[in-house]
Amino acid sequence: MKIFLTILQIIASIGIIATVLLQSGKSAGLSGAIAGGAETIFGKKKGMDNLLSKLSTIFAIAFMILTFIVAIFF
Repeated sequence: MKIFLTILQIIASIGIIATVLLQSGKSAGLSGAIAGGAETIFGKKKGMDNLLSKLSTIFAIAFMILTFIVAIFF
């Protein structure tokens, strides 16, 4: 059982890493103002960012729950 939970925990951690790295960065400062204007002209994929944000939240919650379970019972 511990091995199964550990494997699920590893899958959740890889999911967190992948979804965070695939998200687009938040622009800040003067370069963000310039790039923000270009993004409004050419469009930006907001749907994918929302999906990746929700997936990273799900993976993070799963990782926390699995970590607590493994720490308490084993």
